[in-house]
Amino acid sequence: SKCYDAQSSLHSSINKVFGSIPGNWLVPALHVVCVNSHRMAVLADERLGKGNNDHTRLQNAVTLLQESFSKTVNDRKELKPNAPLSKDGSKKVGVLFIVNQLFSMYFRLNTLRLCRNLLRPVEDRNLHQHGIMGDKVTYRYYVGRLSMFEDQYEAAETHLEYALLHCHKDAVANKKRTLNYLLPVKIYRGRLPTRRLLEKYSLHEFIPIVEGIRTGDLRTFHDGLMKNQELFIRRGTYLLLEKCKTVCYRNLFKRVFLVMGRSQLPLDKIVKSFKWLGYPMDYDEVECILANLIYNRFVRGYISHEKRTLVLSKQDPFPVSAVIK
Repeated sequence: SKCYDAQSSLHSSINKVFGSIPGNWLVPALHVVCVNSHRMAVLADERLGKGNNDHTRLQNAVTLLQESFSKTVNDRKELKPNAPLSKDGSKKVGVLFIVNQLFSMYFRLNTLRLCRNLLRPVEDRNLHQHGIMGDKVTYRYYVGRLSMFEDQYEAAETHLEYALLHCHKDAVANKKRTLNYLLPVKIYRGRLPTRRLLEKYSLHEFIPIVEGIRTGDLRTFHDGLMKNQELFIRRGTYLLLEKCKTVCYRNLFKRVFLVMGRSQLPLDKIVKSFKWLGYPMDYDEVECILANLIYNRFVRGYISHEKRTLVLSKQDPFPVSAVIK
């Protein structure tokens, strides 16, 4: 507690000094202080909270970093990319690093709504386009995660893919951390990773889920999801992976279609396939699943209630473009 109190006092003092001096030559020192305040707050809460989920010091540290952010982003001098630090430079050069620290703190505190307060001023000034690659990658990683939680899956994939592709080739742990969120988004959008990729990054928890979806095997998919349920809940990806069952349903119906080799599928055949997989369903439940798939354009066709038959389109009854949207 005393260590954090001393750090808090130091951070408050450097914020005052930083705001009163011209130029950006003090930015590296401010960054170090921001990191130390963040880390010390987390450690102090863990030691003194004794598992009570106490975030008092981290919340205090957020206030200090918000002040640091304000003093950098509101500097009136124009940002000149790649210019050396000097007495005449813009303090905006330090914005992105501090934003990334605040993102990390907001995610830990589960106050994601506050992230939007950072995005607007940063992106309105195009500050996320400047800075070192490490800061830009971290920024896109957090924005991708935020987009995923807001159900903006196309934007999430774009940001997380950027973070993965521009991550340093030796930063394997960071690549794996990015894949933990990129893979659920891609799977939901119908892009399944190869087993080789999953084994390369030791992402074994995704193997049964991917194999279940690829073959339409609900049992394998469900068992894999339940086996690693706590892990996915901690990451915040469980609900998204649960949604991937829709793609699994689609592929199951596609396999029934390929086996029967005709465009009219009696619902009793589909009911039997569910029963064989250990998921007995009645006709109404199967019709409900099919209606949702048809509505979302995962399947092209219609349900004949009178004949209890799924009538599929003769042209591309299972459009890939509908899944990948």
